[in-house]
Amino acid sequence: MANLNKVMFIGRLTRDPEAIQVGGATAGAKFGFAVNNRKLNASTQQWEEVPVFIDMEIWNALRGESKQGDRFLQTVRKGHQVYIEGHLKMDSWEDKNGGGKRSKLLVVVESFQYLEARQDGGGGNNSGNNMGEAPMRAPRQAVAAPARAPATAARSYAPSNNYDDDMGAPPGKSGGGTEDDIPF
Repeated sequence: MANLNKVMFIGRLTRDPEAIQVGGATAGAKFGFAVNNRKLNASTQQWEEVPVFIDMEIWNALRGESKQGDRFLQTVRKGHQVYIEGHLKMDSWEDKNGGGKRSKLLVVVESFQYLEARQDGGGGNNSGNNMGEAPMRAPRQAVAAPARAPATAARSYAPSNNYDDDMGAPPGKSGGGTEDDIPF
């Protein structure tokens, strides 16, 4: 059985990030985030923005990224718009006031991208991206374009509707490609 736990958001921080301390050192940050859903108001027949508030955390050593939690703490503040990729996590604990077991769903940030120019003039093209991948491009406002990778970098393959190999051909069509045309 296949499983997938992946979320992507564009929204704004609802509060400044707070450091998460582990063993006396900063290990990450936690923060509030808001995204808007659109809903049709039945009485006015107008579309309304309905905010959704999400608790998030970002860690320094997640998947080989050394200090993305520290970078987030230093550069992002309440109100900043950010693109976030991550996964869902169920956090549970015992209520100290005799309320029994409590739980909440939160997002663990795997990568992030600034979507607006920072106040310190640092531009908006830096990323907290992990695993050496190019960040997903999301809409931006008045920020510098990122530097291009050298031409010797790995070739990129754009998806197309051309069927060049027999395995990908739709029924009734035969592809004319060779094994060398497969991008992996």
